[in-house]
Parts: sequence; C-alpha cells; structure tokens
Amino acid sequence: PVLVGLAVAISVGVFEALPALAALAVALLLQIASNVGNDLSDFRSGVDTEERLGPPRAAASGLLSERELLVGLAVVVGLAGLVGLYLVWLGGPVILVLGIAAMVSAVAYSGGRWPYGYHGLGEVIVFVFFGLVAVAGTTYLQTLTWEPLAFAAAIPVGALITAILVINNLRDIETDAKTGKRTLAVMLGERGAMAEYDLLIGVAYVVPVALVIAGDVTWAALLPLASLPLTVALFRVVHTGGDPRRLNPVLRETARLSLVYAVLFAIGLAVGGIA
Repeated sequence: PVLVGLAVAISVGVFEALPALAALAVALLLQIASNVGNDLSDFRSGVDTEERLGPPRAAASGLLSERELLVGLAVVVGLAGLVGLYLVWLGGPVILVLGIAAMVSAVAYSGGRWPYGYHGLGEVIVFVFFGLVAVAGTTYLQTLTWEPLAFAAAIPVGALITAILVINNLRDIETDAKTGKRTLAVMLGERGAMAEYDLLIGVAYVVPVALVIAGDVTWAALLPLASLPLTVALFRVVHTGGDPRRLNPVLRETARLSLVYAVLFAIGLAVGGIA
C-alpha cells in the first residue's frame, strides 16, 4: 500500500524521501504489532489450541512468554508512535486521528473486551486500514492533498491484502467455530468464504481496467494484469477442498501475489502518470 500511495504522488510530480521511509516504517511496525497482539490474544482466549492448523505461534508453542510478547508489543507500538509523531508534524491533526485509529485497530483484532475479528469485522477493518488509509494516507503525506486516484488505487491493494485474511479464516473455520470466534468465514461457511476470496481477487484485476477505460490513468496502469497467471494455482487449491492445511501455502502465495501486484501497479502509475 505504501508503494502504491507513493506512486500516485509521483504521478502528480511529488516525491519526498523521508516521509516515504517514515510511512513505510509505520506500516511495517503496525503490521508487526497486529501479528504480535493476535498471537498473544488468541493464546489468552484459548483460540490457539493443539488443533491449530496454521504456522506455529510464539505463545502457544512456548517460544515466548506472555510477558515477553507484551513487552515486544509495547516496544513495537511505541516505535510506531515515535515515527508517527514525525508524520503528524507533516500532515497535521488528520494524520494524528488516523494514526491512533490504526494503532488501536492493529491490536484490537483479537484483543480487548470486544475483539472485532471475533465478530466478523476483520475483513472490513483490514480493507480500510491496509487499503484506503495506507494508500491514500501515504499519498497525502507526500502531496498534502487527498487525491481521488489514491482512493481508487487503494481498492485493489486493499482487496488483495484482505484476501490474505480470508484464506486464514477459511482454513480455520472449524477450529474458530469451536472456540466461539465468529469470523466472517464462520458466518458465511466454506463456500461463502471461497466466493469472498474469488470476489476480492476479481476486484483487484477489474479496477485497473476500469481506471483506464474511465480515462483516469494511462495504459501503463494495466501492468499488474501481468500477475494474473499467479492466481490460477491459488484458485485451484482453494476450490479443491479437503484438508484445511492445504491453504497454508495459499496464505503465503496470496501475500506474495499482493506484493507482486502492488509493485507492478506502482510502476505503472509512476511511469505512466495520470491520463
């Protein structure tokens, strides 16, 4: 999302290195905070049991204690806040509000009194913060204007990152249901979650075409379509059915797809510019 947000800024003739690095640092730190907080909260709530199908967790496997995870979470959030102060100095009160909201959302997915990830809102929050806020916010910190193209470009980026969470929740439908974790996948069921994944991937590839047809960007914005062949194997495995562990490689490859797509999209936007 940061790369695409920077590309939108470059397309209108703006690029500042230090704000770019700071935005990237905050985005990475908040992602780490989200993962550490999720590890800790799922362990405390009993979601991470011996039946867990995903990669090993630090707390559940005994690699780190709860105290160590808490210290790590505090350090990471503190660093994000420290770097974020520079971004607030650049962007003003709106960045402060978005920054606080992003930090809260990073740890509240499975933590706190009402973890939103346990109530079917995980995909919505991920799309908003790792899509709309991250892309448009990065552009704003470069241009100090809210660029409409940044919000449009955020849609496919947010969709692909959200698809990562969908796969995670699809894999864990049975174990989550047993522990009372009502993700959207649990609510929709296996077929519904598969359809959600298909929809998100499809949206990602429709948006660049729509932007070109609308005349908002040049043909260079179609560059991410070169990553389309990577989706074939993913769809095949997702719709095969069977052992949920089959989705662990899909989780990794969907993350890789989101990165490849974003790099190609960023190059297309930065090189081609606005139509």
